[in-house]
Amino acid sequence: MAAPMLRCFSRCLSGVLALGLRKAHSGAQGLLAAQKARGLFKDFFPERGTKLELPQLFDRSATGYSPQTIYCGFDPTGDSLHVGHLLALLSLFHFQRAGHNVIALVGGATARLGDPSGRTKEREALDAERVRANARALRLGLEALAANHQQLFTDGRTWGSFTVLDNSAWYQKQHLVDFLAAVGGHFRMGTLLSRLSVQTRLQSPEGMSLAEFFYQVLQAYDFYYLFQRYGCRVQLGGSDQLGNIMSGYEFIHKLTGEDVFGITVPLITNTTGAKLGKSAGNAVWLNRDKTSPFELYQFFVRLQDDSVERYLKLFTFLPLPEIDHIMQLHVKEPEKRSAQKRLAAEVTKLVHGREGLDSAKRCTQALYHSSIDALEVMSDQELKELFKEASFSELVLDPGTSVLDTCRKANAIPDGPRGYRMITEGGVSINHRQVTNPECVLVVGQHILKNGLSLLKIGKRNFYIIKWLQL
Repeated sequence: MAAPMLRCFSRCLSGVLALGLRKAHSGAQGLLAAQKARGLFKDFFPERGTKLELPQLFDRSATGYSPQTIYCGFDPTGDSLHVGHLLALLSLFHFQRAGHNVIALVGGATARLGDPSGRTKEREALDAERVRANARALRLGLEALAANHQQLFTDGRTWGSFTVLDNSAWYQKQHLVDFLAAVGGHFRMGTLLSRLSVQTRLQSPEGMSLAEFFYQVLQAYDFYYLFQRYGCRVQLGGSDQLGNIMSGYEFIHKLTGEDVFGITVPLITNTTGAKLGKSAGNAVWLNRDKTSPFELYQFFVRLQDDSVERYLKLFTFLPLPEIDHIMQLHVKEPEKRSAQKRLAAEVTKLVHGREGLDSAKRCTQALYHSSIDALEVMSDQELKELFKEASFSELVLDPGTSVLDTCRKANAIPDGPRGYRMITEGGVSINHRQVTNPECVLVVGQHILKNGLSLLKIGKRNFYIIKWLQL
């Protein structure tokens, strides 16, 4: 039932919204059309409201207009957000920038069940303490991203609020039988079983557990709770969340007769079409402890030319005319990867702040351009992030310490003549400078950088980081 309606509504609304690009940007058509034009909004549900339409919610010229509340859920199945979550967050931020209030909902309760949407088998069960720890980490990550957005991407407009909630706050007060008696009667089994996510799992060899099947009921109740408590009328989610969004719409409409809406955002996939995420094993994390600013930056710098324009529209707040200009310059000199570098800079700044972006650029200079200046201002943390496989040693600089002494104390070369020859034959470098005299005494400022560190490389790929004590 829903898929043809949704496709029709998406096409019809696209035509209607296109008119909004010629109207004032502050109107309903301007807000929704702008995000549709960027490719950030994929589909809208339902086809038509009974009392109002989706564009009316955002029409500042309408009688009785007031800012809306929009939410998106993030289940703490891991202890960090990843790049796959960014599109939903960017969508929330775009609404916030237009003066609406947004809620990022951490699924501290729903993560215990596991969302079956888009999955071929059941998620690994997480115990309560693990979920609570993950939920705390996700809350901190969401708040950090919201703070970077607020501090570094202001545009002169009055923004709405950004609130982080956890659905365990209302489920921990519920008793199972009471909840089922109050809520369960409003859901029809035939409708729940008809969802694509459910059908796919039921037809799989593994089947589907009751816990997973019940997930859509809890997500529907989340929408209802936020509608009742915060006046939230719009739920955002990935395109694989459509069934869950529909359940929430039907539940709210049945109980209250009011219109609510869903907006889906596209899923981000790799070059093979696989969804980026923890479950697929290809996540690019937003937590620095899991993916450094340098690695995040390089993920976008390495993006293929045929994807960079789309990603600039999806992952940045840059105006479309500016993106057009960036792409015009990129086409002339694609080898400079200027479009990818701008994309990488914008995303890294949002995720890790200005300091994180500076760190990513320092690491890039140190690794790919053999910059001594960059090495000299790098912290221990940055060097460890950049050379993840490197051995880290703390050594005392004794008077007369030689290159040979250093290599042996760091266990970088074998003892005896073979290790000696590795140096004389040019197989050793310190701070990107080849050294061939094993007896050469270390010089501060040359072999030992101003930050008290030395980067020792043996052969082409083996790195050793040395932190000198008592300089």
